[in-house]
Amino acid sequence: MPLIALTGGIASGKSTIARRLQEHGAVIVDADQIVRDVQAPGTPVLDAIAVEFGDEVIAAEGSLDRAALGARVFGDAEALQRLNGIVHPAVRAESARRFAEAFAADADAVVVYDVPLLVEARVDDPWDRIVVAHAPAEERLRRLVELRGMEPQAAQDRIDAQVPDEKRLAIADIVIDTSGSLEHTLEQTDAVWRLLGGRTG
Repeated sequence: MPLIALTGGIASGKSTIARRLQEHGAVIVDADQIVRDVQAPGTPVLDAIAVEFGDEVIAAEGSLDRAALGARVFGDAEALQRLNGIVHPAVRAESARRFAEAFAADADAVVVYDVPLLVEARVDDPWDRIVVAHAPAEERLRRLVELRGMEPQAAQDRIDAQVPDEKRLAIADIVIDTSGSLEHTLEQTDAVWRLLGGRTG
């Protein structure tokens, strides 16, 4: 019943790896989806965000206005820290609940936590393995511009806002090099699945 953390910078190919592991039978717990869930209308987290940052970060229909909130905290370390203080404990509790649920359903499950901000928020949790999807920053910049249509400066800002690659690589038990072909990434992912003792077929 291994509990795996899968992380990587923006446009690192992390989602491709997660999808492949899911095809093999891994249970994927998506940190970004949990963040959306705990911030849904009517939740204590959304209420606390509104109290802390004002009603202008709440959209007309009552959901979180992510763009407005992002504009409030981007580049403001103190505001971001206040936001994380609201969101991270709720995400931690909900992710733990989903891990336990997955293992209760199948004691031999391979559970993979797909988490962009592992270094920033969850590195000291008791992971059995930390898998890092890695491609050089210049390759990730190219993907953001060519594949996602971002402006070069906006793409660079997104990369710069995350921790440096060296910090992610420093915590890795396993690195999947995603700078080559899709086939190469999938071959490495298949090898990781076998290493984790995952069942095939």
